[in-house]
Amino acid sequence: MRYRILDGGIPRRRFLELGLKGSFVLAAGPSLLKSLGAAQGRGSGVATAVDPGLFNRVLRKGLEKGGDFAEVYLEKRISRTILLEEGKFKSAIFDISRGAGVRVLSGDKTGYAYTDELTDDKILRAAETASAIARGGFPAKPVDVKAARRPSYITVRVPLQDVADEKRLDVMRRTHQAALDYDKRIVMASVSYYDEIRGRTIANSEGLLFTDELPLLFFIIQTLGTAGGASHMGRERISAHSGFELFDGGRAEKAARACARESIAMLQAKDAPAGKMDVVMQNGWGGVLVHEAVGHPLEADNIAKKIGSFTGKLGKKVASPVFNMVDDGTLPGFRGTTDVDDEGTPMKRNVLIKDGVLQKYMTDILSARQIKTDRTGNGRRESFRNRPIPRMTNTFIDKGTSAPADILASTKSGLYVQGLSGGSVNDVTGVFNFTCREAYLIENGRKTQPVKGATLIGSCLEVIQGVDAVGDDLDFGPGICGKGQSAEVTAGQPTVRLRGINVGGTRAAR
Repeated sequence: MRYRILDGGIPRRRFLELGLKGSFVLAAGPSLLKSLGAAQGRGSGVATAVDPGLFNRVLRKGLEKGGDFAEVYLEKRISRTILLEEGKFKSAIFDISRGAGVRVLSGDKTGYAYTDELTDDKILRAAETASAIARGGFPAKPVDVKAARRPSYITVRVPLQDVADEKRLDVMRRTHQAALDYDKRIVMASVSYYDEIRGRTIANSEGLLFTDELPLLFFIIQTLGTAGGASHMGRERISAHSGFELFDGGRAEKAARACARESIAMLQAKDAPAGKMDVVMQNGWGGVLVHEAVGHPLEADNIAKKIGSFTGKLGKKVASPVFNMVDDGTLPGFRGTTDVDDEGTPMKRNVLIKDGVLQKYMTDILSARQIKTDRTGNGRRESFRNRPIPRMTNTFIDKGTSAPADILASTKSGLYVQGLSGGSVNDVTGVFNFTCREAYLIENGRKTQPVKGATLIGSCLEVIQGVDAVGDDLDFGPGICGKGQSAEVTAGQPTVRLRGINVGGTRAAR
């Protein structure tokens, strides 16, 4: 169900009415009604119904035509999206979605079907369809499901469902004004607010029955600075699995000023040089480069197909000795953190590369079986409409021992990258091309002239073998990962130096 308001202001009363109505729009079959009714009037309203009898019937139906694994995934999601631009609230969207997906595995075959109607008949029909797709082999006997508990890495002090919409709008207004107040050359600011509460129930033929509820906030600020014919759009993001306390202490206003600072600083940018040079990357969101160029080739679905730069290199040296890379879905409240992945596997800290040696691939249930290794808690899906696939969670270069100032001071010349924007990566070869949103020349160990139009070009192995200094200032940034499905992730890194990487620019190297 979707409501859209697209004029210059938000009619607040209507917005609240829709929110109240939406939280009670639940469709349920006879055996689910009791649980859903009990969920109303408490919590967020997305608590997912739990009926072990129904799940057992669905799992048996899924395996009746053969197969060695069956799974049911129920999801309910309530979300709000609000946009403030040029001093006006331009749009607000309130979404409610719910449905169930049934998956059946039979060897390498996957049968998947979903329904957006949570009735017994529809879910059983989805199981019948998935079973027909994956048919073949001797049917496994499912274990009766039993409720499971897992440690939680997400805490909430101010539940999103208890926050008045006026508070959301107030944070956005203050953020917008903080950006404009930074400098008179900031001529436009926009603030985008998104929150959601996602309720999940996962049951499978191994006897698992798990339910949880995940809050998520995503806040994006953009500012446009202009002067003397030059212009630059800055961007900052805040996101976490958190309650509304995420905005305590003026965090949104601070992000607005950081965004405006970038817009103003880059107004003086000159054309970037091109050629092979040393690159120092500031800590934080620069980790998106290794997320894309190194992380995706380490996801085990491609490894199972025997393609990609890291196939067959487990236990072998693939990077410089100072390079360590981790995927950790247990970092408290982080954007890629959940209690279990979307298959019910507990989240873990997975060391992927240690001291330059490849330690592990990231797996879901299917790929772990295919390459005969452990499940790492990386089976993720966009929604009940999608089957799970191996995905990263919070992926980062682990911190080293060098002081960031020393890394810069010991770099005679090169490029200092303070922020990256978009790029492209070949998941198979690891060859990438990333655009620098904020970058500066390095001259005699100092950050000097801002430059525009710089791109980083290379391959995943080239990058991680060329890292020769790693700082002790690990930091993170939130993002959205696309791999046919979107997923919320965090990428991170300390300050690092890459020796001799190709930089695309608009003028010849000095």
